[in-house]
Amino acid sequence: MTRAERFAAGSVVLGVLVLALKAAAWWLTGSAALYSDALESTVNVAGSLGALIALHLAAKPADANHPYGHDKAEFFAAVIEGVMIVVAALSIFSHVYYTWRAPAPLTTPFTGLALTALATAINGGWAAMLLRAGRRLRSPALAADGRHLFGDVVSSIGIIAGVSLAVTTGFLELDPLLAAATGVYILWSGTLVIRSSVGGLMDEAPEQAVLDRVRQLVATHAQGALEAHDLRMRQAGRLTFLQFHLVVPGSMTVADSHAICDRIEEALTAEMPHLVVTIHVEPEAKAKAHGVPVL
Repeated sequence: MTRAERFAAGSVVLGVLVLALKAAAWWLTGSAALYSDALESTVNVAGSLGALIALHLAAKPADANHPYGHDKAEFFAAVIEGVMIVVAALSIFSHVYYTWRAPAPLTTPFTGLALTALATAINGGWAAMLLRAGRRLRSPALAADGRHLFGDVVSSIGIIAGVSLAVTTGFLELDPLLAAATGVYILWSGTLVIRSSVGGLMDEAPEQAVLDRVRQLVATHAQGALEAHDLRMRQAGRLTFLQFHLVVPGSMTVADSHAICDRIEEALTAEMPHLVVTIHVEPEAKAKAHGVPVL
């Protein structure tokens, strides 16, 4: 089991614990807002299971049918989790409608709020760990799970504060209003998760700063060549693929041009360990005005 898979398995275990705490809080109080909080935790557990399965698939080495590996499986898990978040938001809106029509007093509210606060503290600590692990391991699935949990923490804090206010003021309509606000926030976070994951499935390029740094490294370490052009990058899970054309003098030997390519690759992978580089060498007649000049 890889490190990313271990984090995903931990998310499943903690997700079940948090779900049990929040479900108990809703059962004790009958609060619509706490119902919305518990429902989001149901999505957390399902999303973590999906991430674990996707990470297991992504860890498989390249084969004849998948020569570039299985890393994109993580993006599928993130898209599925985003869709589940949206479905959860719609279910919350439905519950809000019926609660608004027939508001009822909350029973044993402070016990329920205490359970929710404990669950929120657990989620907050684990979300921070997942976000760090997602960046370190370059895992879209872990990063999506961490962002979702962090959103859950933010909404839970608002719910705790709002339900406490509803209990102390006796304004029962505040409970379904809070649930509706939570549903809007969950819907927004779900669309963000889907947007970032679809970008990966569509071979979206890295941010501009990464592209600029790659061009700088190529220009600095391609001494002996004339220019590099048609530089393209795409992300696939933890891997980033780079390809470009390197223009060299027509009289240069294959061995010398290959040495330049090796030097460029070493400089790039030293700074970006998960980079897969493909360089196509061309004679100087193929030079283009928009290429990257060699320093």
